[in-house]
Amino acid sequence: MLERAQRENRVVLTFDKDFSELAIRRQIPAVSGIILLRIAAPSSAILASMVVTIPDDRDNWPGHFSVIERNHIRMIPLPLKS
Repeated sequence: MLERAQRENRVVLTFDKDFSELAIRRQIPAVSGIILLRIAAPSSAILASMVVTIPDDRDNWPGHFSVIERNHIRMIPLPLKS
């Protein structure tokens, strides 16, 4: 999935915490960026509307492993080369 995101210049949105293991600890490069969502929403419709707007909120997602929590965003630079 990360390789495809890089080829297509896309950001990966995920709820899967295992991406932090892949991206950070194993030093897998992800030039496009990864966004881990650690947010809860009262309904799937509200969650869907949040997910649609997240990429537009910033322009510096590429090259970072980002964790979005309710009131906080952490951004960790990813290695550019393996």
